Amino acid sequence: MLPTLLEKLQNYKNIFLTGGAGTGKTMLTRQVIAAYGAEGKKVAKLASTGMAAALIGGQTLHSFFDLGIATDQEDLERRGKFMPKKKIIKLVRVMELIIIDEISMVSAEVLDMVHLRLMQCGFSGAIMVTGDFLQLPPVSQGGIRFAFEAASWRRFDFETVSLTHNWRSEDETFNMVLNKVRYAHVGDAEHAYLHELIKPTGSDLSRYTFLYGTNRSAHRHNREQLDAIEGDLFAYETQSVRHNAKLSDQEIVRFMNDARIPEVLELKVGVPILFTRNSWNYVNGERGVVVKLEHERVFVRKHDGVVIKLERVGIEKSRWEERTVAKVKQMIEVPQFTLYQFPITLAFAITIHKSQGMSIRDLVIDTTEIFAPSQFYVALSRAVSPDSLILKQPRVNWSELAFVDSKALYWSSNT
Repeated sequence: MLPTLLEKLQNYKNIFLTGGAGTGKTMLTRQVIAAYGAEGKKVAKLASTGMAAALIGGQTLHSFFDLGIATDQEDLERRGKFMPKKKIIKLVRVMELIIIDEISMVSAEVLDMVHLRLMQCGFSGAIMVTGDFLQLPPVSQGGIRFAFEAASWRRFDFETVSLTHNWRSEDETFNMVLNKVRYAHVGDAEHAYLHELIKPTGSDLSRYTFLYGTNRSAHRHNREQLDAIEGDLFAYETQSVRHNAKLSDQEIVRFMNDARIPEVLELKVGVPILFTRNSWNYVNGERGVVVKLEHERVFVRKHDGVVIKLERVGIEKSRWEERTVAKVKQMIEVPQFTLYQFPITLAFAITIHKSQGMSIRDLVIDTTEIFAPSQFYVALSRAVSPDSLILKQPRVNWSELAFVDSKALYWSSNT
């Protein structure tokens, strides 16, 4: 798949990379970025939200294209940002590939502003947008208009590349039901299957990771479970190193929130954790238990019994800037600051939104807080296996939980 995708992009074919949860969109995207980087080619890694941008080590669309807080082209003009600055023109022109991740969260209005900027700047590279319109929709104060509804979507003339194999779960029946939920096709067979996943949790809730729809519920659950565990509390403050003295504290805190990095990580021996990054000996969403705590080291026993020693990892925030390198002015990524923290979070509870990209064992989904289109599918698709998945009794039937935006469903079913 990678060689074919690279060939299309290097021939300046715009790509829409899609597929359900767990099909490898993020992995393939990272491979594309690495391949371009190995050849010294410049890639802009962008997303609509700070959280999505942080996950791919990039910037928001508004930041990269200098859109300010404009919501559409008319708003862009009202705010005096209709014409791009010279530095934005230079930046866009040197890019050979622009990647927009989580395209389902990009509104039609924002995509049209991006297209405008590309035309104004004379961009001549390729565009790759990635995501699934049957997952998280755009954040909108008014009526939702998806990116595929934008006039610019047709102008980009995307070629669709669909990934179909679910690498997260090997259970064929579960994957089939998951796909039915994705398209809101929940019939009697799916009702019966999902109802079988309503199981007792027992009294030891620390065995599970609870998925909630709101931050408040997840925070409350984590606090209650952490307080219930006896032993000394270790508090690890996130360390920051500034490479740009002009940065505000607010910018660093905002990035910490986007990148799911706590200002203070509180741990005790015996608490369950989830890894929040990928490494050679752990993956994002993998579960473990803290077995030893030291001043600058945390020891975690994984699900397979292996104990690993964790040290802080650095998460760098960079920005494209024009610099003189070997007497030649170039656009390069310049580090703004680096944060150092252990790549783990408490595993008692997490929100559905923040579980993005995770594969979680021993999962309990609180269905009482499902309120957004495709939210139930996103939650369900975090599970590695139905054997380690528990659903809490919903207030409504399963078909009412598995609702999807009608426009996204129609478009995705006919593309």
